[in-house]
Amino acid sequence: MASKPGILTDWPWTPLGSFKYIILGPWVMETIYSIMVKDPQEWDLTNFTVIPFMLWRMLHNQLWISFSRYRTAKGTNRIVDKGIEFDQVDREKNWDDQILFNGILFFLANKYVPGASHLPLWRTDGVIITMLLHVGPVEFLYYWFHRALHHHYLYSRYHSHHHSSIVTEPITSVIHPFAEHIVYFALFAIPMLTVVLTGIGSIIAIAGYITYIDLMNNMGHCNFELIPNWVFSIFPPLKYLMYTPSIYRRTLVVERNRFHQLRLQTWAIPKYGIQYRLKWQKESVNNMIEEAVLEAEEKGASVLSLGLMNQGEELNRYGEVYVKKHPQLKVKLVDGSSLAVAVLLNSIPKGTTQVLLRGHLTKVAFAVAFALCQKGIQVTILREDEYEKLDKSLGTKSEGKLVTSKSYSSCKVWFVGDDLTEEEQRKANKGTLFIPFSQLPPKKLRKDCFYHTTPAMQTPTALENVDSCENWLPRRVMSVWRIAGILHALEGWEEHECGYTMSNIDKVWEACLKHGFQPLKVPTQSKS
Repeated sequence: MASKPGILTDWPWTPLGSFKYIILGPWVMETIYSIMVKDPQEWDLTNFTVIPFMLWRMLHNQLWISFSRYRTAKGTNRIVDKGIEFDQVDREKNWDDQILFNGILFFLANKYVPGASHLPLWRTDGVIITMLLHVGPVEFLYYWFHRALHHHYLYSRYHSHHHSSIVTEPITSVIHPFAEHIVYFALFAIPMLTVVLTGIGSIIAIAGYITYIDLMNNMGHCNFELIPNWVFSIFPPLKYLMYTPSIYRRTLVVERNRFHQLRLQTWAIPKYGIQYRLKWQKESVNNMIEEAVLEAEEKGASVLSLGLMNQGEELNRYGEVYVKKHPQLKVKLVDGSSLAVAVLLNSIPKGTTQVLLRGHLTKVAFAVAFALCQKGIQVTILREDEYEKLDKSLGTKSEGKLVTSKSYSSCKVWFVGDDLTEEEQRKANKGTLFIPFSQLPPKKLRKDCFYHTTPAMQTPTALENVDSCENWLPRRVMSVWRIAGILHALEGWEEHECGYTMSNIDKVWEACLKHGFQPLKVPTQSKS
């Protein structure tokens, strides 16, 4: 029962108890009567399949219940390591109410909806339309309805009933108040009514569609992950096409590592890369990152690294928004900027006196420009707006080493970021070394030039269970944005490295080498 039950919470036949199936009597009798008095040529196969289909759904659900309890009894791969309580058993014992409800609606539709009787067994076009309507409008409307159910008003009156079950079982998926099921069936009826009213419906399309919904619901509420992680590694979009228990996590654990006494996990935010670049998705992405920060805090993590794409000036001011919003955070947030700068500075070939800096100016870009000027290396800027931003930021600290130029041929070492264009790459001299300061690598257009990796280092052999990396990096090579958090934990540093703060670059570099992380060879050096 919800905390504040609303109207239409109980099923209409609740007072009937175990005798509730008697309400199907009129339709069952009508079906039997038609079989007895009508010519076989006039029989409505659609009407005859309603009861067998209801029985199939009950069997299907019962198989999932039995399988789930068998796996739970074995005690392996459980997501929530607890047993179910009697309250949950009592709450979920009437899981067949929704099957009874759907059966009544199928009988009514068969009798009163035009085209819903005498359906063929199969029509390919109807099956395709059913699939397209589900992945289109149905999923969209279902998502926003589910979001609405988590609003306090609806949650307290309806949806909290579903979430009362902490240790979910397959059948937990259909434990909702009657009012919720009315809306759910209205949504799932969109494909079925569409194909029926347009004359392309079929028995298999409708039965298969409902069976698919049952399958996804049951699988998604098991207290274990049935689909192995390697399946999603091979085909990542499958995570967005299938409803599995891990969908309830705000973050997905993609890797678990061990380094000396440290226990490490790599979490992924379930968002596509394009969503990070859409302004209207900014709030959603930030909310997920914030939830990951709070989850790490709750679990007692000492450090949380903001990895690729999960930090930025426009997104969250390099993580500063979370620290400002939650000033009592014990978990330290690390954006890895200091180590990125250290790796970039140590990637410059010896004897370099001039570099060209081009790309979207980030915290790392500003810090690299400052450090290069302090080392007496001239930093050439191509675009006037970028020069003005850097000059305003560095001021007299640039030591006169920050200059602007329209010439692309004056430098053999380029530090490049996200906005580097193909045209600009083509203007570089033969033999130019491109060193990315961005998190993602530039497109390699020039075969007569050298391309270094994004800021990364070779991991020590003591780092165990390394089975994944960015797909543009070699095996056992890790981006500095991940390494920085490991260093923070190893050294026990107590400050956040986010926002516009930077750790001491030399201190971070020395700590990195001390713990066995090694710099990568620069391409020009490895080919000399």
